[in-house]
Amino acid sequence: MELKNKRVLVVGLGKSGMSAALFLRERGAKVTVSDTRSAANLATEIPALLDAGIMVETGGHGLLTFRRQDLIVVSPGVPYDTPELKQVRAFGLPIIGELELASRFLQGQVVAITGSNGKTTTTALLGKIFADAGGPTLIGGNIGTPVIDLIAQSTPQTVSVLEVSSFQLETVAEFRPRIAVVLNITPDHLDRHGTFENYATIKAHITAQQTPEDFFVLNAEDKPTQMLAARTKAQVFWFSGRRPIKQGAFAHGESIVFIPREGAKPEPVLPMTEIPLKGAHNVENVLAAVCAARLGGVSAESIRASVAAFRAVEHRLEFVTTVHGVLFFNDSKATNVDATKKALEAFPGGVHLILGGKDKNSNYTELADLIRARVKTVYTIGSAAEKIERHLAGVVKIVSAGTLDAAVRQAAELAAVGDVVLLAPACSSFDQFTSYEHRGRVFKDLVKQLADASV
Repeated sequence: MELKNKRVLVVGLGKSGMSAALFLRERGAKVTVSDTRSAANLATEIPALLDAGIMVETGGHGLLTFRRQDLIVVSPGVPYDTPELKQVRAFGLPIIGELELASRFLQGQVVAITGSNGKTTTTALLGKIFADAGGPTLIGGNIGTPVIDLIAQSTPQTVSVLEVSSFQLETVAEFRPRIAVVLNITPDHLDRHGTFENYATIKAHITAQQTPEDFFVLNAEDKPTQMLAARTKAQVFWFSGRRPIKQGAFAHGESIVFIPREGAKPEPVLPMTEIPLKGAHNVENVLAAVCAARLGGVSAESIRASVAAFRAVEHRLEFVTTVHGVLFFNDSKATNVDATKKALEAFPGGVHLILGGKDKNSNYTELADLIRARVKTVYTIGSAAEKIERHLAGVVKIVSAGTLDAAVRQAAELAAVGDVVLLAPACSSFDQFTSYEHRGRVFKDLVKQLADASV
């Protein structure tokens, strides 16, 4: 992809947008960045951009800015259907995302993981498995490091393990992972993608450019994911935590096994007791990782050692501490209803559940049965609180806490010895926090304050 002297506009100055702009400039492009935030809000980013010779447009998008380009690179946080992007698309101007741009230059093999839930845990685990096996390994994407920042470190021998979101997949064109993994597809981001069908179609972009030489790993127990098997040219492998399958990884009694091809003898990989992560959903994450790692050439023995040594990723059903006999768990990454379901399934009962944040056009009534069976009290926070209370009226005792601080304090007061206080909000964080990580850190700080006060 030739960039020298090309006029390129980067839309959105998040972490990946900033990296994309600097990368493009280094490659000789004439770069402009455009962001709806004010210059004051971008005060830390602007000096570096100007020093690099990059033009900066803040406070909104100018249509003329968009039309005067040879290429537009869209950051994941920018909706693909903004008025400016719609208009320039009508003129045939190429629009790609940071993932697509990076994939044109990234060397080596790519293992890409997507799904509504479990992406980060599976990506971190797979990255550890490949790294422990001794080969050059990079980890990035939606997990934190922009893919574009991996390019300089990549070689033809590198395995890049990438977490990819629907926002990133929305703008791919030639992105082709050697191994693509779809963990599950449940309603999420409908405030942006409109319908579940559209969301599922975007997830399928991960396999659109794969060939019969590539591998596509799918969840045999998730119906929307199963349906993607008909949309790929790649070799399909499955994983299942419930039953034997013909080709892939599955739970067999007390062990995880892998079948490399239909008709082959199952090969043992590790005992289930060695999985260090809590919850049935994490067994599925391990199964997906085992399947992808074996397809990537990692031995069963090496996989077993890596899984046993793996520790839960921060903000994913993360145990914080015990205060007066009450256990506190941080699952701030549970930003949709299905993720909250999976978190609740990890506990038999006695749960004090903190729900709320920014609504994503979700249906919280889907939580009713699990809440009725396992939750003592729900504490609502954020802008979605009223909707959640309406959807769960009569199901369980509900406390309108308003803020996370109040929810933690009230839950600690009402919880009995042996109970669990669980932050699994089923909402995004952007009403009261800058990210789910920010929300999780605040939760842990609040719990730490409780623990310190109890000494």
